[in-house]
Amino acid sequence: MMLIQILQHTPTWVFGMFLALLALGGRQLFPTQAGLRRLAIVALAMAGLSAYGLVSAFGGTPTAVAAWILAAAATLAMVLRRPLPQGVRFDVSEMRFTLPGTAVPLMLMMGIFFTKYVVGVLLAMHPELARQSGFALGMSVVYGAFAGVFLGRSLRLWKLAMGTSAPSLGAVLAK
Repeated sequence: MMLIQILQHTPTWVFGMFLALLALGGRQLFPTQAGLRRLAIVALAMAGLSAYGLVSAFGGTPTAVAAWILAAAATLAMVLRRPLPQGVRFDVSEMRFTLPGTAVPLMLMMGIFFTKYVVGVLLAMHPELARQSGFALGMSVVYGAFAGVFLGRSLRLWKLAMGTSAPSLGAVLAK
């Protein structure tokens, strides 16, 4: 009963956002090609959605923002140390990546979405949680970790592209 009430009180645009993220992440289940600009835009958009979740829930308090930044930086650093997935290639002449299919972006997108959704529901039911430092800190770390993973995955690809050749940044962004 409670789940039905929660869904009934969910704004319609939230379902649209869910479907858009599901489609975007679902496309990445299959091998694809992508340019640097598109990869950067997706990473920045997901980091932005993560930051929006933080600010909309906790008002951008200094402690929450600091926790988000530290979690994003730590996660980004960990991701940068990992090797690229098998099959990732960069074509210098086309300035495009060939990427194997993976469920990771879909899982990350759904993770951000459901974290934001659950936090929103919890705060609607228990507004006092927004003022509890433990809850705000924990959720800020989760949001920051999602941002760090997205940014780290994108930066790994940028590093591959910059190491493959030495194109000007303008040429890379123009593609």
